Amino acid sequence: MRRDFLEAGRALPALEPWALDFKARIGMLYHLNQQRLAHWDPDRPLAQQGAAFEHAQAALQAALADLHAEAERLLAQDDTDATLPKVARARCKRVLTSLLHHWSGLTVFVAHPEVPMDNNRAEETIRTPVIGRKNYYGSGSLWSAQLAATLFSILQTLALWGINPRAWLTAYLNACADAGGQAPSVLAEFLPWSMDAARRAELCRPAAPPTGIDSS
Repeated sequence: MRRDFLEAGRALPALEPWALDFKARIGMLYHLNQQRLAHWDPDRPLAQQGAAFEHAQAALQAALADLHAEAERLLAQDDTDATLPKVARARCKRVLTSLLHHWSGLTVFVAHPEVPMDNNRAEETIRTPVIGRKNYYGSGSLWSAQLAATLFSILQTLALWGINPRAWLTAYLNACADAGGQAPSVLAEFLPWSMDAARRAELCRPAAPPTGIDSS
């Protein structure tokens, strides 16, 4: 969304002050979130974080409420308002409508501090598959593309948590075999954010090579 505001301001000089205002508001959200995260204990529930976190959380929520109210106020203005050219009003309306439409997704980080405010890391993570996908054209069917996308998601999630992919896959596939070729009925012990610290540490270690294979 920050990019949408900046692109609108660059494209239409009349929108530059408006775009810079929202850029500053978004920048303040990042600042307030950083202050909040400085007091966040990931091992404690959100409601038990302590006074310093609650104070920072309240400041963040107030800034978000103010931004939301400003977006609604601007959208409610009469389209015949001549303070901006018609094309600028249309661009402004489109960006603000998108902001409010995606609001619930954009603010997931408020109730879930472990979720980043933006998707920069996700974009950087999928850069290699995105670049490589041109090399995959014609190499398979729809199901193979879906399988590749699923594996990219799984393996990159494991990488983000520092989990050894071979160790995780070995444990998961063994569990599938024990379940008669079906997915395990309980997945919590295979989800990085659900497994306990001991389980995570176990899967972070290098996996032992399969029996009968020379590891040298």
